[in-house]
Amino acid sequence: MAANTSLSERADALERKMSDELDVLISKSALFNMADGKLGASNTGSERTPKDEGKYFVMDDDPRLPKMPAKPTLLDFFNCRAKGINHLLQSATHALKASMPETTILACLLHDIANAIFIKSDHGYWGAQLIEPYVAEEVSWAVRAHQALRFFPDESVGYSYPEMYIRHFGPNYEPDDYIKEAYKRARNHKWYMTARMITVHDIYSFDPNAVVSWEPFVDIVGRNFKQPKEGLGFDDTPVSHMWRTIRRPTKYL
Repeated sequence: MAANTSLSERADALERKMSDELDVLISKSALFNMADGKLGASNTGSERTPKDEGKYFVMDDDPRLPKMPAKPTLLDFFNCRAKGINHLLQSATHALKASMPETTILACLLHDIANAIFIKSDHGYWGAQLIEPYVAEEVSWAVRAHQALRFFPDESVGYSYPEMYIRHFGPNYEPDDYIKEAYKRARNHKWYMTARMITVHDIYSFDPNAVVSWEPFVDIVGRNFKQPKEGLGFDDTPVSHMWRTIRRPTKYL
């Protein structure tokens, strides 16, 4: 490869090489490409080469990802589509040891589900929407509200602005106005403390060496998460399409 090629061009060439080695063609969505500073979808068919002859675009499972069961459960998504769930398990474990109510424990277990399996930007909002049909309203509300609460201290429960945020965003970072307004609304809400407990148990849950397990939460999830018999993504709710997209993120259409 020429020495004067850009990093982006080298990445594209590597991606093309990996694509050539597959038996299928993989398209990339506009949202996927924006993360690389590019606009629009790509690999949509106009870039086909002679090496693509006889290959077809993915319309089912991406062969690079773990195969999911026909009727996937929440645990299947954690096992087959998630990364970073150790943090969620640590947070829920911390809440469990503190004898929190099951609604709070479940909210801690799911508070960063969007980060783990879907998208980081506004992850509290996306995560709440993703779980809304399957959990108590208090749980989804708390997951949504923690998006804003984490930026604001509450000394009454020992929650300070995280040092990690200063390292990540700088000492002068100020949340967007919509986050400030969401905080004001949440502060006077009847479920404020449920969401606040997410932030409290969140800050103690970033130990990469912590040994945690899904096992203590099997029954809690069973009692508090309404697993559809058809499988997540196939139960005809307003969010089913989101679960299907996470299951098959490179499906052409």
